[in-house]
Amino acid sequence: MIFPLLVTSAVFAGGCFWGTEYVFEHVRGVRSVTSGFARDRVTGTAADLPQAVEAVRIVYDPAVISYKQLLEIFFTVAHDPTSRDRQGPDVGPEYRAVIFVYSSVEAAAAKEYVAELRSAKQFARPIVTELRVLDRFTVAGAFHQDYSARNLTDGYVVQNDLPKLERLRKVFPGLYQEQRAP
Repeated sequence: MIFPLLVTSAVFAGGCFWGTEYVFEHVRGVRSVTSGFARDRVTGTAADLPQAVEAVRIVYDPAVISYKQLLEIFFTVAHDPTSRDRQGPDVGPEYRAVIFVYSSVEAAAAKEYVAELRSAKQFARPIVTELRVLDRFTVAGAFHQDYSARNLTDGYVVQNDLPKLERLRKVFPGLYQEQRAP
């Protein structure tokens, strides 16, 4: 059984943060989305330290949207959970798909949801999205914040980000909102 989470933020890495940010800005109950770089907490040697990955920090109202619903949007709309170190045209370890968690409750919820997806054989290929404990989130520069919203005619945005927003609108009509969260 999963208990309601007490935290009101989530950090997801799903390839380029521009598109992930743009999707979650249009989700009812999301108060803000910030693009940045996330690192996990590691216990190995310095050689084991991972590279920071592009990620978004989502601040949300759990009375309006649940953590599980955020996970559903992340897996269904925001990224391809079967692709390691690649999302669309972006290739490299900085584009790795990761659910970063703050607590054991959040970790349990994420593990349970991924197990549901695997059991239902939701995807044709294995899910490779990782689950890691968040160590640090560093906000990306101003150029990256709201990039998709500010550049709706940019070829990258048209090809990669606008289709995600349309998918959100179609698959989650009750959670989609036209007005973007800041």
